[in-house]
This record gives sequence, C-alpha cells and structure tokens, in this order.
Amino acid sequence: MPSSRKKAIVRKTSRDWLAGYLPTANFVHHGQIELLDLDGKVSALPLDEVKWICFVRDFNSGEPDNPERLLRKTYAGRPRSEGLWLRLRLTDRDLIEGLAANDLTLVDPPGIFLTPPDIRSNTQRIFVPRPSIAELSVVSVIAGPSRRKAEEVRQPDLFSPSE
Repeated sequence: MPSSRKKAIVRKTSRDWLAGYLPTANFVHHGQIELLDLDGKVSALPLDEVKWICFVRDFNSGEPDNPERLLRKTYAGRPRSEGLWLRLRLTDRDLIEGLAANDLTLVDPPGIFLTPPDIRSNTQRIFVPRPSIAELSVVSVIAGPSRRKAEEVRQPDLFSPSE
C-alpha cells in the first residue's frame, strides 16, 4: 500500500461519516476500502455502504453535519477547466456535478473521481463509488486550448515589381 495518504471524509449511505486517511488512488481492494482513522486504527468499509469519499484540506471544518463543506454541488456556469462535465444522481436522490478526466479512469470499475464545482471549498476531489450512482449523464466535453498553432498563411505580394 502506498505510503502517501491524504485526508479524507467518507460519507456513508446512512448519512453518518468517518474521517481518516486514504491513498489518493488504488484504495479499493476486494470491494472495500481500508480507512486509517484518526486514532490510528484501520477500518474496513464495504464499498456499497459508501456514498462518496471527499479528499479534503482539513478535518476541522466546524460543521458537524457537513465536514466536506460541499456548499455548491452544481455549476453556476460552464466550468473553466478541461474534462468531462458530469451530472450524477445518486441512489439517495442527491444530485452532484463535477469534472472528470477524459481518459480510461471513467471505465474503472470501483468508481469515478470528480473535481467539485467549488474548488476553493474544503473538498478538493470526490470519489463516487459505482454502487451509489443511480444515473450518470455527460453534460458537456470541455476542451482545452488548441495545442496546434495556426500556420501563418502569407498572402502573395500583389504589388511587387514584376521581373
């Protein structure tokens, strides 16, 4: 298991939550996650009991009901970063939007990583397990700036002296 672990809030489908540390990738093994809690104990949680996992900046949010501080779950306008703009309806009828990378991680069986709409909040990344997704729709594909430089097309000299 990787030695680098990040702060995470695991929101369960029963609405209670756990705080602890998880690796940033490859943390699902045999249908469960192993969360290193704040007391230093490893807790195994089945993935079908997890609503989402939020990788956060800090645990001390001051809000006992919303430690993730997900105040905005949808975009007010078009996102500025590149990626796939996804809208997910979860099994508890909660709606969340985010940007996902336009690569093969979308077909990864355990779940989907999203960048939340409000990147200045406590939550930096969200992992939504497949069992908690009821509906997924692609709102838009946000492309980055063109990587090719437009070739300069020179106009022939019309008024050059004839030879």
